[in-house]
Amino acid sequence: MHSMPDLSGQEKDTSKTILSFLESCNPDKIITGIGGYGIAAVFDGSHKGPRVMIRCELDALPIPETLTDISYPSKIAGISHKCGHDGHMAIVAGLAKRLHTHRPEKGSVVLLFQPAEETGEGAEKVLSDSKFDQIQPDYVLALHNLPGFPLGQIIIRDGVFASASSGLKIHLQGKTSHAAEPESGNSPALAVAQLIQVLSSMPQFHTSLHKPAQATVIHAKVGEVAFGTSPGEGDVMVTLRAHSQDVMEYLIEKATSIAKDTANMYGLKITINSTELFPSTTNDSDIVTVIEKYAQKEGINLYHRNTPFAWSEDFGNFTSKYKGVLFGLGAGENHPALHNPEYDFPDDLIQPGINVFSEIIIQLLEQ
Repeated sequence: MHSMPDLSGQEKDTSKTILSFLESCNPDKIITGIGGYGIAAVFDGSHKGPRVMIRCELDALPIPETLTDISYPSKIAGISHKCGHDGHMAIVAGLAKRLHTHRPEKGSVVLLFQPAEETGEGAEKVLSDSKFDQIQPDYVLALHNLPGFPLGQIIIRDGVFASASSGLKIHLQGKTSHAAEPESGNSPALAVAQLIQVLSSMPQFHTSLHKPAQATVIHAKVGEVAFGTSPGEGDVMVTLRAHSQDVMEYLIEKATSIAKDTANMYGLKITINSTELFPSTTNDSDIVTVIEKYAQKEGINLYHRNTPFAWSEDFGNFTSKYKGVLFGLGAGENHPALHNPEYDFPDDLIQPGINVFSEIIIQLLEQ
């Protein structure tokens, strides 16, 4: 998986490889082309019962491979698995092997290999695909490896585990003119400068201390590099983050209102688009308890996080509809960070990942 990465929405070859492997595990049903290149394998028990869905991700990142000390470097220029989705796939593939020889006694297990997590589009496309009607889980589970935590440690939190986020693209349209006659046009330069300041200060002035929020201007542009021209167009892009979905929705509404008022002040036309919308990922208390008991029984290091993670995960689309949990597996305290060119998934997490998923499945299907 590491050597043949695919970008979000382009996971054709990765999907083929996974399909071939899953066929060797003889599931009762394989659903292909779900939400794009997604694949779901269904393993049924001999008696009726609940359905548990395990999700992993197919996509890699547009980050060049820089590692020289591994025998499986990326063979695709400019693309590599720097978030560990290759390892997550390996864990769920290992789970397929286990289910091949140890079918559930009752209920069923669905292994979902989801496309386009990195862009925040995949989960929603899977859910809106009519093929998902064949799945309809009672429980949804996923994990993510987490550098900065002891290797193999389970990181869990009741309630919100990962924050909501959204990107806003703001385009301002004025009128170009000669740089010697700026009064003949309508430059968006001042509006862009004002938006950078006001949007960046939104958490300070528009959210309360007990409702964390963040606004990060990630890109801004005015006109083109033409010293004889006063610009007629401008862009501002901002990433909004919040722990809770209600604060996220408020931030989007407030940022939109501020942008429209600013455009109106300067007599500019405006278009606003949302992109990469990730809802907050919220964990179910009962499933958290199952993981806690498993860790205690096996003597596994367990860490209860006090606050949600600032990053986002589109698995929140599933937890907003079904009882579910996203938990972390420590990748090592000094391991390179996710999305870092030096990152590589630690293979020592594959077996622990299979084991914890297996235990959760057993407990949920027995209930």
